[in-house]
Amino acid sequence: MPIDFDDREEIQEEQEERLLARTLTSADDNEGSLRPRVLAEYIGQEKLKDNLNIFIEAAKKRREPLDHVLLYGPPGLGKTTLAGVIANEMGVNIRITSGPAIEKAGDLAALLTNLDDMDILFVDEIHRLNRSVEEVLYPAMEDCALDIILGKGPAARSIRVDLRRFTLIGATTRAGQITAPLRDRFGMVTRLDLYTTEELAKIVTRSAGILKVEIQPDGAREIAARSRGTPRIANRILKRVRDYAQVRADGVITREVADESLKRLDIDGIGLDAVDRRMLEAIVYNFGGGPVGLETLAANIGEESVTIEDVYEPYLMQLGFLARTPRGRCVTDKAYKHLGVKPIDNGQLTMDN
Repeated sequence: MPIDFDDREEIQEEQEERLLARTLTSADDNEGSLRPRVLAEYIGQEKLKDNLNIFIEAAKKRREPLDHVLLYGPPGLGKTTLAGVIANEMGVNIRITSGPAIEKAGDLAALLTNLDDMDILFVDEIHRLNRSVEEVLYPAMEDCALDIILGKGPAARSIRVDLRRFTLIGATTRAGQITAPLRDRFGMVTRLDLYTTEELAKIVTRSAGILKVEIQPDGAREIAARSRGTPRIANRILKRVRDYAQVRADGVITREVADESLKRLDIDGIGLDAVDRRMLEAIVYNFGGGPVGLETLAANIGEESVTIEDVYEPYLMQLGFLARTPRGRCVTDKAYKHLGVKPIDNGQLTMDN
């Protein structure tokens, strides 16, 4: 039975809703959200912000869309937030989806053909795009056009569909898994670095103001120091400390209140949680300090190897507690000192007094 035009339009809308996580506009009311909306509110990543400010102003003066942007770095550093900030600064809409959600070329075509002029399409985990979808994306990024194959075999023919001008913002935690042809088509390739304690303290103070909770500077710094250099973790910890302050204290987050609540969450003075310590202790006690392979370590502590590699290892390596070698993972002298143990010549461990 043939499908009339209205039915086709409804099917396309349903398909687009499945692909999109959400659609934002520059006029959205973000009251209650902890995400900054403009570059002036975005704390940290100063060099990246300065460059983006120049690129955005230049694009607006030329009345052109911003060049395609690739953001990469550890999870929780604000890649999605920064994409929303760029959209607000450009005064355009942003549509948010993810690489695994775009299963076939038709899904990508549905997204791109429904973008307005100069809109932004944000693709999270872009390294997980299907290869056939990725090849369709190449002419879209370079020429604002889609090459679609109709039919099969000798009767197959190609047609080109022109698209409105748009900006693709891709985000990934694994830049090394993005193919070279895709990476080369991004005009800006930028890395987000872990935040300093001072930057995180500013973020915590700002978030506390939005959440309408009173926080002292030393309380904000205590939370920041245990947040593993990651704003997402800082905001998550802040909400749990707020709960403790409201129930067990007078509602004000001081250093003492933050310290007591974080002890209850098994987060120590430098931000290591129970999984971090279990991981270090497994290498020390079960494998003599290493080296140990990633898969073996993951099986030993009951965590996925991808989670260890993306979530736990970067911070432990930044602290100098863990080293990657060709033979596997090894703990360092700093890790022994933090755990309160020291190795001796016969391979046994003793408690450090």
